[in-house]
Amino acid sequence: MESHRDNDRFATGDPATSFPVLPDYRAACLSNVVPALLGPPDATGWLPAPAREAKGVVLLLVDGMGWEQLQERTRLAPVLSGMEGGPITTVAPTTTTTALTSLTTGAAPGEHGLIGYQIHIQGQVLNALRWTAGPKKADARKSIVPEQVQSRPAFFGRRVPVVGRSEFRGTGFTRAHLDGVDHRGYKLTSSIAVEVQMLVDGGAPLVYAYYDGPDRVAHEYGFGPYLDAEYAEVDHLVGQLLAALPPEVALLVVSDHGQVMVGDAIVELARDVLALSSAVSGEARFRWLHARSGRSGELLDAATERYGRYGLVAGRQQVLDEGWLGPYASPEAQSRMGDVALVPRDPVAFTEPKPSAQNLPGNESKPQFQLIARHGSLTSAEMLVPCLAAYGTRG
Repeated sequence: MESHRDNDRFATGDPATSFPVLPDYRAACLSNVVPALLGPPDATGWLPAPAREAKGVVLLLVDGMGWEQLQERTRLAPVLSGMEGGPITTVAPTTTTTALTSLTTGAAPGEHGLIGYQIHIQGQVLNALRWTAGPKKADARKSIVPEQVQSRPAFFGRRVPVVGRSEFRGTGFTRAHLDGVDHRGYKLTSSIAVEVQMLVDGGAPLVYAYYDGPDRVAHEYGFGPYLDAEYAEVDHLVGQLLAALPPEVALLVVSDHGQVMVGDAIVELARDVLALSSAVSGEARFRWLHARSGRSGELLDAATERYGRYGLVAGRQQVLDEGWLGPYASPEAQSRMGDVALVPRDPVAFTEPKPSAQNLPGNESKPQFQLIARHGSLTSAEMLVPCLAAYGTRG
């Protein structure tokens, strides 16, 4: 397969003309990576050759490392830049809870039902990443059972070893998208390659590893020297992993989403729009508005008038008809969708008034720091992610 530097499968020019970028659910999409690895090789031509042909594969998910952001930092990532492959699409919305679940289950969001960061379920808004709900952000693992919200088995029921942060083990989201796997926790980044090598040497044909540095850094510091340093760190980690793997085992690097700089470009949802809404879910760059009974048409009109200039204001039926969540959306997934989706092309974030000013379900308390880079929408910067592979180099 050609070097990723020569791959132009996706045009990433003027954002105004390449929006929206929709997931390629039938081919080169994050939801198809695990099926491609575990299925027949003749249906995986888009997968980089080392990942198709190797006797074993280590699948590394780097959270928040978009294709366009990587292309802007190739000088900082010489190891990644030398790997085979190119960009693929992630899923919609471009957010961690949705994308990681699609990766591990091999299912589109409309099938697995974790359709956002905040999900309207059982009459309340669940923060799926933290698995909390209600005004007090209480632990919801007992009232909203993770394995019932998302029941598809990870890796098609195979007990694949997973190397992830120790503190994530047992969390609601981990239970929802990684139930039944063999968890191997790490506390320091330097331990990832050590854990992976032991698992590969122990005979594991597929190992899944997760690292979230770029996502954390971009959220807090935006695009700049801190993120540049983090991309260099990721490249170092990739080099460590390749050095730990024998030549017959390949490393496949993917991501869940890219990022855009938003900074203080915050659009607070207007009172007239909120008055037509019974709840708000999703996230700042893919905001679901749930209409009050009988008011969905009014809500769509009001939201379009106020926010159409920023990008897409789509009704529920448009989202379903155009397959944003996949070719099929289960009744459970549809019940969690809002009636109107705010999906900006522009680098803005749709936020809610502070809870003291408005008591709609789904209001978020003020974060510890203002998110500078964000994701969730359907721009190429958020939608395109790397799919790069190379053989191990251990002698």
